[in-house]
Amino acid sequence: MALTIIKSHLNNTHYLVNFQQNSTRRNQNTRIQTKHIFHFNSLQHFINLSMKKSLSSSSSSSSLIKSSLIDPDGGPLVDLVVPENEKALKKKEAESMPKLKLSKIDLEWVHVISEGWANPLKGFMREDEYLQSMHFNFLRLNDGNIVNMSLPIVLAIDDKDKETIGLSSDVGLIAPDGNLIAILRSVQIYKHNKEERIARIWGTTAPGLPYVEEVITPAGNWLIGGDLEVLEPIKYNDGLDHYRLSPRELRKEFDKRQADAVFAFQLRNPVHNGHALLMNDTRRRLLEMGYKNPILLLHPLGGFVKADDVPLDVRMEQHSKVLEDGVLDPETTIVAIFPSPMHYAGPTEVQWHAKARINAGANFYIVGRDPAGMSHPTEKRDLYDPDHGKKVLSMAPGLEKLNILPFKVAAYDKTAKKMAFFDPSRAQDFLFISGTKMRAYAKSGEDPPDGFMCPGGWKVLVEYYKSLQAEEADQQSTVMSA
Repeated sequence: MALTIIKSHLNNTHYLVNFQQNSTRRNQNTRIQTKHIFHFNSLQHFINLSMKKSLSSSSSSSSLIKSSLIDPDGGPLVDLVVPENEKALKKKEAESMPKLKLSKIDLEWVHVISEGWANPLKGFMREDEYLQSMHFNFLRLNDGNIVNMSLPIVLAIDDKDKETIGLSSDVGLIAPDGNLIAILRSVQIYKHNKEERIARIWGTTAPGLPYVEEVITPAGNWLIGGDLEVLEPIKYNDGLDHYRLSPRELRKEFDKRQADAVFAFQLRNPVHNGHALLMNDTRRRLLEMGYKNPILLLHPLGGFVKADDVPLDVRMEQHSKVLEDGVLDPETTIVAIFPSPMHYAGPTEVQWHAKARINAGANFYIVGRDPAGMSHPTEKRDLYDPDHGKKVLSMAPGLEKLNILPFKVAAYDKTAKKMAFFDPSRAQDFLFISGTKMRAYAKSGEDPPDGFMCPGGWKVLVEYYKSLQAEEADQQSTVMSA
């Protein structure tokens, strides 16, 4: 997939000059602003008291010590995991409550909410939050300010669950493995109009939308909202938990590395050299603006993805090879997993992806062509206009404090035999290799053009598809012999 960084609706020259002028006036605790485009909500400053001691030596006379470079949405980051000294009592209390069994994707949303990715949300949405999110793409706070919230984060239940809960105000949540993992307090149950939800989020009710078929279609006709108390940090025990850094942990790591800018890159595909070109060029441009230590957050999505996407463990191994082969610099790159499920909801979903990275401490966000998009499930075309994601993100309410940079499209330059920025004056020299085409190369064992991906990373993909084909052959053999 050809990638690009969001463009401002101002002309590029004015935009860059404005950035460069502002960059000369900042210190470690200020952010670049493009005043003609953005304004800052008067949100409460986030103060990480645990960082005060480690940062005080470099903070001159300031009395407020701020973690990282950008305030979380809606005030201090929520932390919904019950303190250790309260767990036993809370678990005992939860045992007597009505219980709801969560799906794997429900558990991923518990993870997302509990760590503050959806800050300031403190639980599954009640009806007023759900309606604001679905119709306005933002939530209005008690102080009148707004925070972007483009995807409803809800928990569906069926008639039997509703009857079981009855008049109880609190409910225990059971993980797929049978463990009691959370309490939902002061619950509200309201109708789940699936057709309206699907139409508002995806802009179509066509069959074949992956998240809809996996989550919404089989879900119950009711939604339950309430405040979460999570009894244990969410772990998956898949060998990748050490990559699942929370927003708090990421902010501490940025401070530890003394980052003066953090630029996030969201992806659900293996990293090719076009991605790397954009990431490395972003860092170069930030250095030219006067930043001393910009840090890349390489942040692959780790929740639900559609069946033909490359699995998370394979992607993480491929990403590690990209760093090992020196395509990206390990000293200026943090690789972590973003735990959210994927909706494939295009411009609506990319706002969620950006908002969550603000909460993690990133003040720049790289966005691709057709971000969070997919092919139309029943027609031979893209479901969304490939340029709308970046345009919407540049105008989205509640995301004004996210800094953006203009970029050209990256493609494979057949003359230079490497990924390069597309030059329309010699369009015939460029080859666009989509994620689908990349997967087709790997499945067939055919090598992509030299310079498309680092050899170590490509080997990981080829081996994955070979093992997948071997499994499919074994399954067919078993069926035929049965």
